[in-house]
Amino acid sequence: MKPKEFASMINGMGMSWKSHHVLGAPFKLPPGAKMPNDANGKPLTIPPIKNLRDNFQELVDEAAEGGVEYLVCANTPINTMEDLKSSVAVLNKTGEAAQKAGLQFAYHNHDAEFKTVDGVVPYEMFLSETDPKKVKMELDLAWAIKGGSDPVALFQKQPGRFPLWHVKDLDASRNTILPVGKGTIDFTRIFKAADTAGMKYYFVEHDMPADAFGSIKESIGNLKKLTA
Repeated sequence: MKPKEFASMINGMGMSWKSHHVLGAPFKLPPGAKMPNDANGKPLTIPPIKNLRDNFQELVDEAAEGGVEYLVCANTPINTMEDLKSSVAVLNKTGEAAQKAGLQFAYHNHDAEFKTVDGVVPYEMFLSETDPKKVKMELDLAWAIKGGSDPVALFQKQPGRFPLWHVKDLDASRNTILPVGKGTIDFTRIFKAADTAGMKYYFVEHDMPADAFGSIKESIGNLKKLTA
């Protein structure tokens, strides 16, 4: 669908399209990973997907056409220093283009960004080497915690730079995603720091739950209690 058509469909359902994820570079499976099989037992294939490295202006223009507030880089290569330098350049040029188009650009993390690569922590490098006005952060709280970081400390270090959050819970092992409020993350403490973070929107996320609607219902119910 064209961006305007998709936005119209979403609005017609009583929802609003606030944020849109795009890839930072061409999609590649992690080392050793394999695509799952389809219904016929054959490995699934992924068609070429537009990415910021090769198509940043086109993706910015599409998001602007759809009336999206935030364009978000969902992931980007971070395995080497060369990856990191290239990714920083892509983030900065996209942030510049997004600002000109009336959008706010942001970066979404996983846990790997908090692990040292060639002597640096990728997330710290992204924070320090991108323009804080043009490159905001969509902090995935659970992945940051799994990576060994404290979201509240991040908010205090760079106040106002975290307008978007991904909210999901983890068990004590940090390996199993659970409905929000069913795991071990202290969301009450984190949400008390929402003003420091500059949080505008948060998105409940549960990757591939057994019961998606049950998970979202439980998550929202628990969040209302935790943040009352």
